[in-house]
Amino acid sequence: MSTSTDAPASCPFSGAAAEASSISPAKARPSSETGAEAPSADWVTIADLHDDPFPIYQKLRAQAPIHWVPAVNRYMVTSYAAAHEIEQNEADFTANERESLMKRSMGHSMLRKDNPEHQIDRDSYGKTLRPATIKNHWNEIFAANNDKYLNELQAKGPGADFVWDYAAPYTAENLRLICGFHNASQQDMQRWSQSMIDGTGNYADDPAIWAKSAESSAEVDAAIAEMLPYLAKNPDHSLLSGLASMPIPLEAIRANLKMTIGGGLNEPRDVLATTVWALLNHPDQRHAVQNDDALYSKAFEESVRWVAPIGMYPRETTRDLVLEGIALPQGARLGVVLGAANRDPQVFDDPESFNIFRPKKAHLAFGGGVHFCAGTWIARAQVAQSALPTVFRRLPNLRLDPANASVDAGWVFRGMTKMPVLWDS
Repeated sequence: MSTSTDAPASCPFSGAAAEASSISPAKARPSSETGAEAPSADWVTIADLHDDPFPIYQKLRAQAPIHWVPAVNRYMVTSYAAAHEIEQNEADFTANERESLMKRSMGHSMLRKDNPEHQIDRDSYGKTLRPATIKNHWNEIFAANNDKYLNELQAKGPGADFVWDYAAPYTAENLRLICGFHNASQQDMQRWSQSMIDGTGNYADDPAIWAKSAESSAEVDAAIAEMLPYLAKNPDHSLLSGLASMPIPLEAIRANLKMTIGGGLNEPRDVLATTVWALLNHPDQRHAVQNDDALYSKAFEESVRWVAPIGMYPRETTRDLVLEGIALPQGARLGVVLGAANRDPQVFDDPESFNIFRPKKAHLAFGGGVHFCAGTWIARAQVAQSALPTVFRRLPNLRLDPANASVDAGWVFRGMTKMPVLWDS
């Protein structure tokens, strides 16, 4: 399984999402006369973006804040200012993109809705994700799961893969309980997540990918059908438990839980692995956090700025408009590239560097506006508060394996696909 694909990203709990569209129109021509036509970046390839998108983003951003990119069949927005404007302006930039592959793979979730429909779905998630519930309920569960999967990593011994032998099962088990799937395993969560994400990014309309996505979708539907009546009689703190007592249409429950499964695993898993990888490559910063637990939160925030785990999400213009000097026609499909906006030198000094001591400035890794990711606090709790301090405390002299190189990849989702580690037994 690959941790980072060119499938679209989705914030696990209604933040950002990115996806391909099944419509493949020719490049739209701006009708406005007051803005410049977006330059075409026909030299950009998906393969190059997957390997290392950041030099591409630098080149694009230096020329213009928005480009038409034929390889992804949409306008790519790479400046912080333009991305921020889109996040704050729901009237001009709709989340309800036409012919969405996410809708085909997962149903019409809150990620593809504008207000007021979006807020109705978001509110249905209730208090499960609120900071008070995290503090009083979930933190204890995260700590127990963290101990369990760190024990398994240690049992495998030095040379184990940090992503697949620890970060993935740990975050998948957390998500399983947050969702309320007591009738599934963390392995099910990983399989469901990856296959449905692959469906939302099925650019080539590959029947085999659709078949796997549909199989997982049907399994999730069956698991929801079994758990809703059970949780109505045996309530807990999970999302499904809250939904079981609400007058929410079944199709909305299904779509939103699939969206949550699709993105709710990737984001904390990839942030956890990327942050450890970054600290191991910056010994001075690693030394600092190990001597001050308060710095783990700064490491987390810098990590999601530096390598946004959700690197792009889609929007569509609702009218002819001009954005940062670029004319866009009504119906233009946009890719809001958080992985580029978070490295905009107009906002961040030395943005290509990982630096937990940089002055605090607002990044866009969790989206913004009405779609700000409601799972932000869950991600911070399980990674910055629970996992990171324990990893460095329990794995003395943790280091990357010099004989077995780590690999990072992806651009819509980006994270570590391979990360063998060593430590002193």
